[in-house]
Amino acid sequence: GLTVISGETGAGKSLLVDALGLLSGLRADSGVVRHGADRAELVADFTLDDAPQAADWLRDNELDETGDGDAPVCQIRRVIRADGGSRAWVNGRPVTLSQLGELAGRLVEIHGQHEHQALMAKASQLTLLDAYGRTDAARGAVETAARAWSSVAARARHADAQGDVSDRIGWLEHQHRELEREALDPEALLKLTADHRRHAHAAGLIAACEAAFARIGGDEGPSLTRTLQQVRGELQRVTEHEPRLGEVDAMLDNAAIQIDEAMTLLDRVRDDLDLDPSAFEQIESRIGRLHELARKHRIAPEQLAATRDGIAAELEMLRGAGVRLESLDLEIEAARKGWRKAADVLGKARRDAAKSLSTKTTELIGELGMGGGRFDVAIEPLDEDRPDPNGGERIEFLVAANPGQPARALRKVASGGELSRISLAIEVAAFGMDAVPTMVFDEVDSGIGGAVAEIVGQKLRALGASRQVLCVTHLAQVAAQGHA
Repeated sequence: GLTVISGETGAGKSLLVDALGLLSGLRADSGVVRHGADRAELVADFTLDDAPQAADWLRDNELDETGDGDAPVCQIRRVIRADGGSRAWVNGRPVTLSQLGELAGRLVEIHGQHEHQALMAKASQLTLLDAYGRTDAARGAVETAARAWSSVAARARHADAQGDVSDRIGWLEHQHRELEREALDPEALLKLTADHRRHAHAAGLIAACEAAFARIGGDEGPSLTRTLQQVRGELQRVTEHEPRLGEVDAMLDNAAIQIDEAMTLLDRVRDDLDLDPSAFEQIESRIGRLHELARKHRIAPEQLAATRDGIAAELEMLRGAGVRLESLDLEIEAARKGWRKAADVLGKARRDAAKSLSTKTTELIGELGMGGGRFDVAIEPLDEDRPDPNGGERIEFLVAANPGQPARALRKVASGGELSRISLAIEVAAFGMDAVPTMVFDEVDSGIGGAVAEIVGQKLRALGASRQVLCVTHLAQVAAQGHA
């Protein structure tokens, strides 16, 4: 619907526009705070059932909230202090002014004789033209193609940044050969450590084995084997008088078997032990080399195997760098062609939409009391070679307010009233295409009257069929068209 705010000069009509501007992130100074007060506080509540983009933004930024009927709602609050500082909240959570502007741009557009006018920004103009031309699919294809190009280009820059890798390949090959000469697997390191300990203590081990062998089954002096045989013989002679002694004899028999096996193993261990100084020196030398390599790479010896494998992997990557760069160059060119193809489709759709929007808006400008005025959409191709996610052209809205005048950028039109009416004409021409649910027009009737004022009111009322339209006006002809 169309809601009209009217009243005599100085009543405070434009305060609504100022307040919405400040809630949209406009810079504020202490002049907005009433004299003697500590702060000015502004609050606006929005229902979001007709603002899906705003609802999505709130969800993405984890600022979403639901009302009584589980419908998404949004409260924007801003406090401006007398010392010039300010703070802002969305749904009770603090936000930056930049975030406030992003959200407000999805909720409200302000058209009038003030700084904050959405259609002044080229980005907003491009968005409106794309909405008018229904180019969502084509623009999505361009954005996807541009992202694909950027990804491949980034990989190519990373590969190219390594420069001439021949020196590093030579250095890595030398390091890899050094590590390849050694057995570095965990099992090999454990065996080397065990061999070193055995050779280091070989003399003591041999003496211990010989002493144990002599005490268990030596030919000279008492031995454990002969003692056990004697004990068994004595028990066997009296077993018939006590059957349980047979069990004892069976146990001693098992012990004798275990002792025989222990003597066999002792003999084998003794034979394996060898006081070979040269073998010990070889083991010492190898351990020394491993520790030297570990110090060189500043790691523990146990990590040498992983380092060797890492060097091998880097070598493989560097040796194929040249081939990969050539492959990436081909991918970059293919991605560029893909973007260009998608951008050409989008560009044609935009040129068609620009022609139609220019014709409709020019007609409406004439109806709104600017006879002979002209509206154009200038489309300029980008010279940059880099694929742009927004397409291959830039657009700007141009206006000639009077016949015979050259068209100039919309942002440079001098008269605030003309600017407001041109904005209204564009919005009406693009009726239903703009996703922003609330539009504010501040004194669009400035400098007009009579039948033209009535047409302005009719256009505003028509716009209110699908949007919330707020209009500050002095004219009865405009106010009479308001729903409220």
